[in-house]
Amino acid sequence: MKTRDLATMALFTALTAVGAFIRIPVPVVPFTLQFLFTMLAGILLGGKKGALSVLCYVLMGLAGLPIFADGGGIGYIVHPTFGYLIGFVIATYVTGSIVEKSELPLFRRILSANFTGLVIVYSAGMIWYWMISRFYMGSPIGLYTLFLYCFVLAVPGDIFLCIVAALLGKRLIPVLQKEGLCAYEKSA
Repeated sequence: MKTRDLATMALFTALTAVGAFIRIPVPVVPFTLQFLFTMLAGILLGGKKGALSVLCYVLMGLAGLPIFADGGGIGYIVHPTFGYLIGFVIATYVTGSIVEKSELPLFRRILSANFTGLVIVYSAGMIWYWMISRFYMGSPIGLYTLFLYCFVLAVPGDIFLCIVAALLGKRLIPVLQKEGLCAYEKSA
């Protein structure tokens, strides 16, 4: 990897950490801007580099830095919302992999990649939340309650973030390609 790649990956690691502290209070699952920055990492850095930047963020939080929405440390693995962090890593890889298949991706390709990532994040988050509630905390959550609090109440904001990330990605990809900072270099 080039120094430039490491610097852009570090930038998205930092943006994801900052995004954890920009939040709108919603019951059960905090709504943050982490999802926006993880999508942009995939869109602009590509699947592998984007996922590595988000994985670095998760590992730094597990190492003890209080950069998650509710703190940090290895004990966060048993936190009910840790599944969303797992989902961020996977979704960033998938989103970036879908987008980088095209040299200059169309808005609808970026948006559909973002919605694919959204499904991954919420699936991982809800499954983890259900498992931790049931097997670790000993207070099982019903599927209706899980769906209501971990999806219905939180997803409208993230749908909006999918659109914002697609708009930003569509505008930023050509600019970053010109500067040689984008995952998809223009063909000569």
